Amino acid sequence: MAKYIFITGGVVSSLGKGIATASIGKLLEARGLKVTVIKCDPYINVDPGTMSPYQHGEVYVTTDGAETDLDLGHYERFTNAELGRDNNITTGKVYHSVISKERKGEYLGNTVQVIPHITDEIKSGIRKVAEGKKLDVVLVEIGGTVGDIEGLPFLEAIRQFSIEEGRDNVLFIHLTLIPYIKSAGEMKTKPTQHSVGKLREIGIQPDILLCRAERPLSKEAREKIALFCNVRKETVIQALDVDTVYEVPLIFGKQGLDKVIVKRLGLRSRKGDLTEWKNRVVKRLKHPHYHVKIAVVGKYITLQDAYKSIYEALIHGGIANNARVEILRLDSEKVSREETRELLREVSGILVPGGFGYRGIEGKIRAVKYARENGIPFFGICLGMQTAIIEFARNVCGFEGANSTEFSRKTKYPVISLLEEQKKVKHKGASMRLGAYRCRIKSGTKASAAYKRKEVTERHRHRYEFNNAYKDTMKKSGLVFSGIHPTGSLVEIVELKDHPWFVACQFHPEFQSKPDNAHPLFKHFIKAALAAQ
Repeated sequence: MAKYIFITGGVVSSLGKGIATASIGKLLEARGLKVTVIKCDPYINVDPGTMSPYQHGEVYVTTDGAETDLDLGHYERFTNAELGRDNNITTGKVYHSVISKERKGEYLGNTVQVIPHITDEIKSGIRKVAEGKKLDVVLVEIGGTVGDIEGLPFLEAIRQFSIEEGRDNVLFIHLTLIPYIKSAGEMKTKPTQHSVGKLREIGIQPDILLCRAERPLSKEAREKIALFCNVRKETVIQALDVDTVYEVPLIFGKQGLDKVIVKRLGLRSRKGDLTEWKNRVVKRLKHPHYHVKIAVVGKYITLQDAYKSIYEALIHGGIANNARVEILRLDSEKVSREETRELLREVSGILVPGGFGYRGIEGKIRAVKYARENGIPFFGICLGMQTAIIEFARNVCGFEGANSTEFSRKTKYPVISLLEEQKKVKHKGASMRLGAYRCRIKSGTKASAAYKRKEVTERHRHRYEFNNAYKDTMKKSGLVFSGIHPTGSLVEIVELKDHPWFVACQFHPEFQSKPDNAHPLFKHFIKAALAAQ
């Protein structure tokens, strides 16, 4: 029977529960344990698919086509867990399921209430992930902070869960903040005491405290926290700021967090060993041999989390090449207004990521043109591929005003058009081309050199595609179609023949990149950028 670890947060948001949860998963996997991870999000949206990046950040897509919280990206980057739609539970999903059951009469005339029906649905969703699988530990991150009204049903559900499964099979970890008051010269434990007190009012006693702090905790501070929060001193773990998030498992492991967990849950495991992670990932990140500057020209640059997986995958490409990747974040609207050469003259590579809507498109097209004409290594992803095709159509093929029907329905040259199955779609939620699809790689291409395989599987999230009516013309003009869906109808990868490295793909390779196993396209993109310096 699987054991369950619930991770909650207190005091303030953005303390790093996702990274902490992923790091715990990494530590337990290093001990030979099989884990999976769930994110519980209290918002009423069924999923983040229809939410603005400015509201939610990146939408992470799983292999089975679920649009999920970006924390699932952390989980997959740090661990070997294979996640899907059941690994992200939202208030919207829970209420949608309960109301659907009520409409079908499944509650036999009973009054439907938060307790027990909503909490039962949450518990059922948590248990479902472990059904039929040989798992040792299920990690469950509860979004938000203790005290949030919308999070109360989830906290009540996990309180009930601990009683039903038995306290020997359930462990509670609480991530909290220990602020440093500069004027007083002191670190304050009171916010943590209040946060834990709030949890205990709900009926949850944390077993382990992860204390986020700028400075190391003194012996006295740890003893005080342990005394007032009713935990043992050795279960007060410091979560200090680090140079890279990939260092967090090492910091936790050094303090014996994994030992505390396996002992508390009675798990049999080998001794954890993160030597390879330390040498292959952390050391290369902290002491790289090379340096390269990459421009990311996007629409949502002002929000760090909007392109989270893109940024991480670039870092992974750097690790694979023993290089530090410096990322220049450029707003595509700014590129559309200002001199392109001045903005991009110091970079060795240009990446144009995905997005929706017309805003900033012309800036992306200008960035593509600059990369193509000046031999700068270029990588286009999703909308980045579409803008690369629009630029090629306009400036190489001579199709003046070529565009996507997403931006101009009356364009004379609709080189990008709506997917056929999308033309009848009325509901926006989870209705795009989503999840893993196969792609056949053409030999002798840059894509083939990167993948070293004839067929790959990549994750998609889009409504529009390359219009095959223009395929022959563009092919004659020098555009190489190096990746095609097995049916032959969907263009997945394009590249330029006479260019150092110009590759664009319709899918999202960033979702399958890991720090110790960089995605081949990101690895070769950074390699090309280093060579271009």
